[in-house]
Amino acid sequence: MTCLARNFRCRQGEIDLVMKEGDTIVFVEVRARRGTRYGSAEESIDWRKQRKIVATARHFLHIRRLYSCAVRFDVITLSGNEDRARIRWIRDAFMAG
Repeated sequence: MTCLARNFRCRQGEIDLVMKEGDTIVFVEVRARRGTRYGSAEESIDWRKQRKIVATARHFLHIRRLYSCAVRFDVITLSGNEDRARIRWIRDAFMAG
């Protein structure tokens, strides 16, 4: 994978990483949680957050003139403390609606 952008921001929101894997543009959301008191890292990416990520991704594609490429939305979660962090990469975590 090649990194195209980190912490891409626009009026619609922010995307942590924009990567390129082959002909696919991969938008990656990174979430960290020490505990589950307020839910897991995966649970924190609800439909509202997904909608913002998709809108931000569309803006990125538009300004970069990437109209006909494949797109994927991945999530990387980190849970636990620094000494025993559990990292999980979820490919195709959700679809653009």
